[in-house]
Amino acid sequence: MSEYNKYVSPLSERYASKEMQYIFSPDKKFKTWRKLWIALAETERELGLSITQEQIDELKAHAEEINYEVAIAREKEVRHDVMSHVYAYGVQCPAAKGIIHLGATSCYVGDNTDLIVMTEALKLVRSKLINVIAELAKFADQYKSQPTLAFTHFQPAQPTTVGKRATLWMMELKLDLDDLDYLIGSMRLLGSKGTTGTQASFLELFDGDQEKCRLLDQRIAEKMGFSGCYPVSGQTYSRKVDSRVLSVLAGIAQSAHKFSNDVRLLQHLKEVEEPFEKKQIGSSAMAYKRNPMRSERIASLANYVMSDMMNPMLVASTQWFERTLDDSANKRLSVPEGFLAVDGILDLYLNVVDGLVVYPKVIEKHMMAELPFMATENIMMDAVKAGGDRQELHERIRELSMEAGRNVKENGLDNNLLELIAADPAFGLSLEELKQAMDPSRYVGRAPRQVEEFLSEVINPLLEENRGLLGMTAQINV
Repeated sequence: MSEYNKYVSPLSERYASKEMQYIFSPDKKFKTWRKLWIALAETERELGLSITQEQIDELKAHAEEINYEVAIAREKEVRHDVMSHVYAYGVQCPAAKGIIHLGATSCYVGDNTDLIVMTEALKLVRSKLINVIAELAKFADQYKSQPTLAFTHFQPAQPTTVGKRATLWMMELKLDLDDLDYLIGSMRLLGSKGTTGTQASFLELFDGDQEKCRLLDQRIAEKMGFSGCYPVSGQTYSRKVDSRVLSVLAGIAQSAHKFSNDVRLLQHLKEVEEPFEKKQIGSSAMAYKRNPMRSERIASLANYVMSDMMNPMLVASTQWFERTLDDSANKRLSVPEGFLAVDGILDLYLNVVDGLVVYPKVIEKHMMAELPFMATENIMMDAVKAGGDRQELHERIRELSMEAGRNVKENGLDNNLLELIAADPAFGLSLEELKQAMDPSRYVGRAPRQVEEFLSEVINPLLEENRGLLGMTAQINV
């Protein structure tokens, strides 16, 4: 029972994928530290320091097999995580132990690893975001011509289509993807900048050779898969980078939250429903309920991510000069948890879209209850063509609309506006003629064509460029 007597983060237990959890795991971190130490030693050897190939080979031979028990025991003595792992690595690599971490400060492994991990996590977020867009594209195309009641202020408004509404969700995700691509393209390493960012220790190692100090940064970056390093820094990379990262994650959360709101409102109307499994229980008391729990969970996690964005903003704004350590505890929480939460959000988003259920009959019923009001302009124009006076007809339609509205709201009756107009000789239109004007597709404007254009011009080229990332499915834990 020992596993039940301590706090465990719900982000790991309930929401985030194994892939995202591993990216922020200790094993990923410490193996990346060793890769950075190898890159440093290799580059220092290339630039003329007395480091042998045998030492490099020894480091590489033990890069993946971390002796955690040695590092843990050492940290209890020295109270320093980096030096504990330097020591543990040296125990495995006796020939190379003297050149591990040569010239570097703790931020060489700590900050560079944070940047590597965040970049990898951003790429996973990107893959999931593209897969959500792909599922929405299928949904939009399938329902591009399905008329549905649109809402402004959550009041019935001019009709749209189910597919057109889905393009609104997609458009926001496309904006998020644009931000994400820019951010990924701008990510750099810290490099080997030393204790205050001046590279003084490396300038000493290279006997005052400025160019070798510059090459050291560039080559390490390239070995770690980056195009370069931030050109200047203090001891740490600017914490504004973390703020930029969380800002993009919060943007994705905003978009997902909006989607989840719409789905929940539509589910209340019984027009669209999120997936509901055969044995799923909606309520402990009300057995008939089908609660939109996945959409609610999206909203809940999104609120967390949007509020989490404040953490790196506060940290970045209060860093003193070349560095302070009041960022450490905060960023250990805020950055990984922001990613884990967004990972969970996108898995839920993908799962919901993949299983969305549309009820055309309910949609049609709601549409037809309101359509007579929306068709009054067309009806009036038909009556004018038949010889009526536009101003008089406008006033009569206004009066009859108010009467029909009272019948609906006060008496709970069906909308009888068409019957009222047919009975008014001023219009000269029969009930049959009026009902012919009640084709919802006449009132959706360019919605179907807008969906086609958006998919063909914006979304499909994007999906084609990223077809190697498509095909993801989402497993929901609870």
